[in-house]
Amino acid sequence: MRRQHFIWQDLQHNNHFVYEWLPEEAISIKGIVQIAHGMAETAGRYERLAKVLTKKGYAVYANDHLGHGRTAGSPDAVGKFGKNSFLQMVDNMGQITQHIRKRYQEHLPLFVMGHSMGSFLTQHYMGSYLMQFPEHVQGIILSGSNGSEGAALNVGIALATAEAAIRGDHHRSSLLTSLSFGAYNKKFTPNRTSFDWLSTDPVEVDKYVDDPYCGVVFTSGFFRDFFRGLKEIHRPDHVRRVPADLPIYIFSGEEDPVGGHGKGVRRLIRMYEAYGLRNVSSKLYPGGRHEMLNEVNREEVMDDLAAWLDTQVEGYL
Repeated sequence: MRRQHFIWQDLQHNNHFVYEWLPEEAISIKGIVQIAHGMAETAGRYERLAKVLTKKGYAVYANDHLGHGRTAGSPDAVGKFGKNSFLQMVDNMGQITQHIRKRYQEHLPLFVMGHSMGSFLTQHYMGSYLMQFPEHVQGIILSGSNGSEGAALNVGIALATAEAAIRGDHHRSSLLTSLSFGAYNKKFTPNRTSFDWLSTDPVEVDKYVDDPYCGVVFTSGFFRDFFRGLKEIHRPDHVRRVPADLPIYIFSGEEDPVGGHGKGVRRLIRMYEAYGLRNVSSKLYPGGRHEMLNEVNREEVMDDLAAWLDTQVEGYL
């Protein structure tokens, strides 16, 4: 694998750190995978997946989102955003898709994968960017995702809006963090760390805990924009804009609290099918938690993902 990076500037003149993982020169590129990482983590954590995919002929790109990783610039800057941060990150995804497209003369199939927060950004991207440029993307992958949260989101929006108004958008909100993610660990007591819900593999959990760019408490302004984005992505008019024949692969752990321990993921699948999306496939892994790419059976998970990609490429060609 050839590991490189570059700095890309968005339309608001923000510089983004973008990882580029390419197959060895002897391996022809047959497809492209663009990754949108999760909240309070970095794109660099997907290098292991990139090693698997590049061996199979995929070029892999992943940017650190605004307020994350090397795009933020330092751990102190992680989690701090301007207004409308959710929509800005979605717009950046579309701009990066166009940037990647321009780097390749031939029309290679391109797939977008989002994990956790990145999966919710991707759900928005499906009904916004792909409505304008359906020819740019040949498939979507959602990892660690969820369906509609219903009326609970209204409470979150109200709390986040009030706290941001009183304490400022850049106030690091322990309250909203606790209300949003504090319950995730409860099913896995006794807890060894605050992030046992991520994986059953303690080594992978410790890597996350020890990374200064991961697990940071985010701001009131971010939560306000994030909750508003979550409400938008499951609106009927938004879902109806997703191309009906778009291949979608959804995978999750059966014990992932973000996906309601499987219930929310199944709700998402049923919603897509109810709105006429004809090419949705999925796999839920028994015993798996939130980060299936960092679970004890990650080799199986990555092989399943690569097999789905290969099937889509064969159909495309």
